[in-house]
Amino acid sequence: MKLLDLTIPLGIGTPAWPTYEPLQVKYFKRLAPNGANGQILTHSNHLGTHLDGEIHFYTPGRDMAQLPLDYLVHDAAIVDLSDVCGDYDIYTSKMITDRVEVKEGDILVIHTGYHHFGWDQPTADEIRYMVKHPGPDQEFADWAKKMKLRWIAVDCGSADHPMNTIIRTWMPRQAKQAEYVFKKKFGLSLEEYFTDEKYQLMHIDLFPQQIIHAECFGGNIDLILNRRLQVGFFPWRFVDGEASIGRAVAFMDDKDYDEVMKKAESMPKTKFGDVYDIKHVESLNKLTNANLA
Repeated sequence: MKLLDLTIPLGIGTPAWPTYEPLQVKYFKRLAPNGANGQILTHSNHLGTHLDGEIHFYTPGRDMAQLPLDYLVHDAAIVDLSDVCGDYDIYTSKMITDRVEVKEGDILVIHTGYHHFGWDQPTADEIRYMVKHPGPDQEFADWAKKMKLRWIAVDCGSADHPMNTIIRTWMPRQAKQAEYVFKKKFGLSLEEYFTDEKYQLMHIDLFPQQIIHAECFGGNIDLILNRRLQVGFFPWRFVDGEASIGRAVAFMDDKDYDEVMKKAESMPKTKFGDVYDIKHVESLNKLTNANLA
């Protein structure tokens, strides 16, 4: 058994979700004269690869400490949507089931490809990562409930469509672009498409159903797309925690791991050593250019 890291690097340059506290680090002890190095960290929970808990949006829900390990580790469907969704697009349950088998009670890991715009990547674009990624609508949320998904993971800033969050108000230039795409594709404005009862539906609608999500997956995710594997997320055992930074991994048998590592040898690497597939970026750019044409 081998583990494949699906976690993005975490440092003071890692962007938190907009307006949340970023990571701040300071030394309060040094080897000279204290005999040891010691650090104090300040940060919010919505930073780097993290798991949103039920009480983030649902007061009587479970905190981080109440999530059983056999809930956090389970069989997963890992799907790549970078061939079908560009900036501001909507993804559907059919897009997922057309590409990978999803079983009732699964973990679902969605590779939008937007981790390629994360701070650790050579194609980094923070606005695109946080503000322009695709997302779901009510159809997807209803399907997730029907399938009794354990939890969902995405490789971008939020499991919700950014234009179905307060980002729509904070980023008016990007909202104007998204409005153009929605009117072109759906014949509806953002306000007409994402009505008030659908607001942040991945949080507000699903958390009371115990379907939570992890955000900012990445690491070596490009090696394991459109397949099934066991996946685990390990947050802090955080009493009263509404979310938690953590470590995400895929569990692989030795032969399977050796095969993907052989593939990784010929792939480019980030400065942190994670592989990436530039074809995903090329596909996303092509789809986005068509959206905005």
